[in-house]
Amino acid sequence: DYHSEGLLLLTNNGKLQARIASPENKVWKHYWAQVEGDATETALQPLRDGIELKDGPTKPARVSRLAHSPAPWPRTPAVSPSRAARSSWLDIAIYEGRNRQVRRMCAAIGLPVLRLVRYRIGDWQIGELQPGQQRRINIPMPDSVKTPNIAAGKSRGPSKTSRRH
Repeated sequence: DYHSEGLLLLTNNGKLQARIASPENKVWKHYWAQVEGDATETALQPLRDGIELKDGPTKPARVSRLAHSPAPWPRTPAVSPSRAARSSWLDIAIYEGRNRQVRRMCAAIGLPVLRLVRYRIGDWQIGELQPGQQRRINIPMPDSVKTPNIAAGKSRGPSKTSRRH
């Protein structure tokens, strides 16, 4: 999503990417969302219960309202002062990864997203990284994305393309 900010995890490890992306593994993605409007507990409950979107129901999200902006850097361009004055900040965690899911969920309850910052994926956190900064990591897969089925070197037999005819 072009208008979103924050943590990106770039990998050439297909197994890791699949583990993170699959909702079956419940790898939580955490966001700070500035939404237009008053995010009351009643308004947020449908997100916690799971909400119906055009592409089907969502899994329940973890959602809490924040007292102030958690965003670690200024946004360019800034949210207009009039819209910012009528906004609320949310901490949202989901383990699905549908296209623009957080934005669509919030819009469905009448709270359009003004700013969206992903600050955590599983055990990886944005920490002190600023926009444009990067950090290379060569670490084992975190426990939050491990599953017992990914032992190295195991396969289900030859692939269809490698069989001899």
